[in-house]
Amino acid sequence: MSLDQPLAPLPQEGTGFATAWPVRAGDIDPYLRLRFDATARYLQDIAWEEMHSGAFQRTDPAWIVRRTVVDVVRPIHWPDRVELRRWCSAMSTRWTNMRVRITSDSGGLIETEGFWININEFTNMPTRISDDMLASLSRTTNEHRLRWRPWLTDHTPPESDTDMPFPVRATDIDQYNHVNNAMYWQAVEQYLVDYPKLVAGPHRAVIEYIAPVLSRQHISVRSRYEPGDRTGHPVLRLWFVVGGVTTTTVRIGPLPS
Repeated sequence: MSLDQPLAPLPQEGTGFATAWPVRAGDIDPYLRLRFDATARYLQDIAWEEMHSGAFQRTDPAWIVRRTVVDVVRPIHWPDRVELRRWCSAMSTRWTNMRVRITSDSGGLIETEGFWININEFTNMPTRISDDMLASLSRTTNEHRLRWRPWLTDHTPPESDTDMPFPVRATDIDQYNHVNNAMYWQAVEQYLVDYPKLVAGPHRAVIEYIAPVLSRQHISVRSRYEPGDRTGHPVLRLWFVVGGVTTTTVRIGPLPS
């Protein structure tokens, strides 16, 4: 799979892990649209619920996200209720692609995929997934040789006076002393205020985490906005930079055909 390909479909209706909850007022923008950072929290929450629905919180308790893809096919608005369904679409012995489909009672549809890495909670290094969890993951995929390939490979542009400071707050830090992956989407939302055309139609947002950011580090966000080619599709690219090192990259553009 690559940047311009659609996400893998659900192999069979009724498979995977499902949960549901209402969209809350803290999840939306002034136009009642479900924000990206709220969507990212939803992905964390269903992962936590699935992990604690069985024994995997003891055998495979620690995971980090390397990439998240969010395809907004039909936006979700408040007030509404969402159902989330999570399943594995590809796997290896240390990492997996986890799909989450978010549907709403009013017809909203967001398709997502996350590249999750199983880590040793003491060394923070990738470690082998337990046999029981590998067996569970394999129920929804025949792809057992998943490899990491970055999608966002554009070079980071040079520093400029348009760089946006993104202060790290105490509430942004997770249990690993890293900036939580959902927090980066708040910077994305800040840019969408100036570029509403990006989310006016179906769109794909991709974020790749290259290196963790720790508390008290200073983040600058560099951006490049392309109004679009003859088709009129705009693209926004963001680079999160700490001390001259790019830690996270983002691309928002049209949904692949």
